[in-house]
Amino acid sequence: MTRGRMITMALVVMLGALALASGAGAGTGKPASGKGHVERGRYLVTIMGCNDCHTPWHVGAKGPEPDMARMLSGHPQDFKVDAPVALQGPWMAAVAPTMTAWSGPWGVSFTANLTPDAETGLGKWTAETFIATIRNGKHEGQGRDLLPPMPWPQIRNASDDDLRAIFAYLQSIPAVHNKVPQPLEPAQMGSN
Repeated sequence: MTRGRMITMALVVMLGALALASGAGAGTGKPASGKGHVERGRYLVTIMGCNDCHTPWHVGAKGPEPDMARMLSGHPQDFKVDAPVALQGPWMAAVAPTMTAWSGPWGVSFTANLTPDAETGLGKWTAETFIATIRNGKHEGQGRDLLPPMPWPQIRNASDDDLRAIFAYLQSIPAVHNKVPQPLEPAQMGSN
Protein backbone atom coordinates (compact mmCIF):
# COMPACT_ATOMS: atom_id res chain seq x y z
CA MET A 1 0.00 0.00 0.00
CA THR A 2 1.38 3.37 -0.95
CA ARG A 3 1.77 6.21 1.50
CA GLY A 4 -0.51 8.36 -0.68
CA ARG A 5 -3.31 5.78 -0.53
CA MET A 6 -3.05 5.55 3.26
CA ILE A 7 -3.17 9.35 3.57
CA THR A 8 -6.18 9.48 1.23
CA MET A 9 -8.02 6.84 3.27
CA ALA A 10 -7.26 8.66 6.53
CA LEU A 11 -8.61 11.89 5.03
CA VAL A 12 -11.81 10.17 3.89
CA VAL A 13 -12.41 8.85 7.42
CA MET A 14 -11.67 12.24 8.99
CA LEU A 15 -13.87 14.17 6.53
CA GLY A 16 -16.73 11.75 7.09
CA ALA A 17 -16.38 12.12 10.85
CA LEU A 18 -16.25 15.91 10.54
CA ALA A 19 -19.37 15.95 8.36
CA LEU A 20 -21.13 13.76 10.90
CA ALA A 21 -20.00 15.91 13.83
CA SER A 22 -21.12 19.12 12.10
CA GLY A 23 -24.54 17.65 11.33
CA ALA A 24 -24.13 17.84 7.56
CA GLY A 25 -27.13 16.27 5.89
CA ALA A 26 -29.01 16.11 9.17
CA GLY A 27 -32.21 17.34 7.55
CA THR A 28 -34.85 18.65 9.94
CA GLY A 29 -33.10 17.47 13.08
CA LYS A 30 -36.09 15.25 13.91
CA PRO A 31 -35.26 11.66 14.79
CA ALA A 32 -35.62 9.31 11.88
CA SER A 33 -37.63 6.15 12.31
CA GLY A 34 -38.23 2.93 10.42
CA LYS A 35 -36.86 2.69 6.89
CA GLY A 36 -35.74 6.33 6.97
CA HIS A 37 -33.71 5.61 10.09
CA VAL A 38 -31.91 2.70 8.39
CA GLU A 39 -31.33 4.79 5.24
CA ARG A 40 -29.86 7.61 7.34
CA GLY A 41 -27.58 5.06 8.99
CA ARG A 42 -26.46 3.70 5.63
CA TYR A 43 -25.70 7.24 4.47
CA LEU A 44 -23.63 7.94 7.59
CA VAL A 45 -21.72 4.64 7.41
CA THR A 46 -20.96 5.38 3.76
CA ILE A 47 -19.70 8.97 4.19
CA MET A 48 -17.70 8.02 7.27
CA GLY A 49 -15.79 5.37 5.31
CA CYS A 50 -16.55 2.51 7.72
CA ASN A 51 -16.02 -0.03 4.92
CA ASP A 52 -12.45 1.24 4.47
CA CYS A 53 -11.38 -0.52 7.67
CA HIS A 54 -14.21 -2.83 8.75
CA THR A 55 -14.61 -4.58 5.37
CA PRO A 56 -11.69 -6.83 4.34
CA TRP A 57 -10.02 -5.73 1.12
CA HIS A 58 -9.04 -8.00 -1.76
CA VAL A 59 -7.71 -7.52 -5.26
CA GLY A 60 -10.60 -7.15 -7.67
CA ALA A 61 -10.78 -6.51 -11.42
CA LYS A 62 -9.70 -2.88 -10.94
CA GLY A 63 -7.19 -3.43 -8.14
CA PRO A 64 -7.62 -3.33 -4.34
CA GLU A 65 -11.22 -2.90 -3.21
CA PRO A 66 -13.47 -3.81 -0.27
CA ASP A 67 -14.79 -7.39 -0.44
CA MET A 68 -18.49 -6.55 -0.15
CA ALA A 69 -19.37 -10.24 0.30
CA ARG A 70 -17.82 -9.74 3.78
CA MET A 71 -19.13 -6.20 4.27
CA LEU A 72 -18.32 -4.75 7.69
CA SER A 73 -17.33 -8.17 9.09
CA GLY A 74 -13.98 -6.95 10.46
CA HIS A 75 -10.61 -8.66 10.37
CA PRO A 76 -11.01 -12.10 8.73
CA GLN A 77 -10.60 -14.91 11.25
CA ASP A 78 -8.72 -16.93 8.61
CA PHE A 79 -6.11 -14.19 7.99
CA LYS A 80 -3.48 -14.78 10.66
CA VAL A 81 -1.11 -12.02 11.74
CA ASP A 82 1.91 -13.97 12.95
CA ALA A 83 4.66 -12.34 15.00
CA PRO A 84 3.94 -8.71 14.13
CA VAL A 85 7.07 -6.60 14.16
CA ALA A 86 7.46 -3.46 16.26
CA LEU A 87 8.08 -0.57 13.90
CA GLN A 88 11.46 1.15 13.87
CA GLY A 89 12.57 4.54 12.60
CA PRO A 90 10.11 7.14 11.33
CA TRP A 91 7.16 4.75 10.89
CA MET A 92 4.07 5.24 13.03
CA ALA A 93 1.81 2.45 11.77
CA ALA A 94 1.59 -0.48 9.40
CA VAL A 95 -1.50 -2.15 7.97
CA ALA A 96 -2.23 -5.68 6.78
CA PRO A 97 -3.18 -6.13 3.11
CA THR A 98 -6.78 -6.73 4.19
CA MET A 99 -6.85 -3.19 5.70
CA THR A 100 -8.30 -4.78 8.86
CA ALA A 101 -5.22 -5.16 11.11
CA TRP A 102 -3.15 -2.17 12.19
CA SER A 103 0.17 -2.17 14.01
CA GLY A 104 1.69 0.77 15.89
CA PRO A 105 2.92 1.90 19.29
CA TRP A 106 -0.39 0.68 20.80
CA GLY A 107 0.27 -2.91 19.63
CA VAL A 108 -1.91 -4.55 16.97
CA SER A 109 -5.59 -3.73 16.56
CA PHE A 110 -8.07 -5.74 14.52
CA THR A 111 -11.20 -4.09 13.16
CA ALA A 112 -14.43 -5.33 14.74
CA ASN A 113 -17.22 -7.32 13.14
CA LEU A 114 -20.06 -4.79 12.86
CA THR A 115 -22.58 -7.22 11.35
CA PRO A 116 -25.57 -8.45 13.38
CA ASP A 117 -24.09 -11.92 13.91
CA ALA A 118 -25.17 -12.86 17.45
CA GLU A 119 -22.00 -14.76 18.30
CA THR A 120 -19.21 -12.75 16.64
CA GLY A 121 -20.74 -9.36 15.79
CA LEU A 122 -23.17 -6.81 17.22
CA GLY A 123 -26.22 -9.12 17.19
CA LYS A 124 -26.65 -9.11 20.97
CA TRP A 125 -25.86 -5.41 21.36
CA THR A 126 -28.47 -2.75 22.00
CA ALA A 127 -28.46 0.77 20.59
CA GLU A 128 -27.55 1.96 24.09
CA THR A 129 -24.49 -0.33 24.18
CA PHE A 130 -23.42 0.93 20.75
CA ILE A 131 -23.83 4.58 21.79
CA ALA A 132 -21.90 4.00 25.04
CA THR A 133 -19.10 2.33 23.05
CA ILE A 134 -18.73 5.34 20.75
CA ARG A 135 -19.19 7.95 23.50
CA ASN A 136 -16.74 6.31 25.95
CA GLY A 137 -14.21 4.84 23.51
CA LYS A 138 -14.57 1.52 25.32
CA HIS A 139 -15.64 -1.88 23.96
CA GLU A 140 -19.30 -2.41 24.92
CA GLY A 141 -19.15 1.01 26.58
CA GLN A 142 -17.03 -0.13 29.50
CA GLY A 143 -14.43 -2.70 28.38
CA ARG A 144 -11.03 -2.29 26.77
CA ASP A 145 -10.12 0.89 24.91
CA LEU A 146 -11.05 1.26 21.25
CA LEU A 147 -7.72 1.36 19.42
CA PRO A 148 -6.39 3.22 16.37
CA PRO A 149 -7.31 3.75 13.65
CA MET A 150 -10.91 3.91 14.99
CA PRO A 151 -11.82 7.63 14.98
CA TRP A 152 -14.20 7.39 17.95
CA PRO A 153 -13.08 10.78 19.41
CA GLN A 154 -14.66 12.43 16.36
CA ILE A 155 -17.64 10.10 15.94
CA ARG A 156 -18.66 10.48 19.59
CA ASN A 157 -19.77 14.03 18.70
CA ALA A 158 -22.62 12.62 16.61
CA SER A 159 -26.14 13.03 17.93
CA ASP A 160 -27.85 10.12 19.65
CA ASP A 161 -30.28 10.03 16.70
CA ASP A 162 -27.42 9.62 14.22
CA LEU A 163 -25.75 6.93 16.32
CA ARG A 164 -29.09 5.11 16.61
CA ALA A 165 -29.47 5.36 12.82
CA ILE A 166 -25.98 3.90 12.32
CA PHE A 167 -26.81 1.06 14.70
CA ALA A 168 -30.17 0.44 12.96
CA TYR A 169 -28.36 0.17 9.62
CA LEU A 170 -25.73 -2.18 11.04
CA GLN A 171 -28.52 -4.39 12.39
CA SER A 172 -30.13 -4.48 8.91
CA ILE A 173 -27.14 -5.80 6.94
CA PRO A 174 -26.41 -9.51 6.41
CA ALA A 175 -24.86 -11.21 9.43
CA VAL A 176 -21.38 -12.61 8.81
CA HIS A 177 -20.00 -15.15 11.26
CA ASN A 178 -16.40 -13.97 11.73
CA LYS A 179 -14.55 -14.13 15.05
CA VAL A 180 -12.07 -11.26 15.15
CA PRO A 181 -8.96 -11.81 17.32
CA GLN A 182 -8.30 -9.79 20.44
CA PRO A 183 -5.81 -6.90 20.14
CA LEU A 184 -2.13 -7.58 20.82
CA GLU A 185 -0.23 -5.57 23.41
CA PRO A 186 3.08 -3.93 22.38
CA ALA A 187 4.96 -6.52 24.49
CA GLN A 188 3.50 -9.27 22.28
CA MET A 189 5.09 -7.80 19.16
CA GLY A 190 8.41 -8.96 17.69
CA SER A 191 11.31 -6.64 16.93
CA ASN A 192 13.37 -6.02 13.80
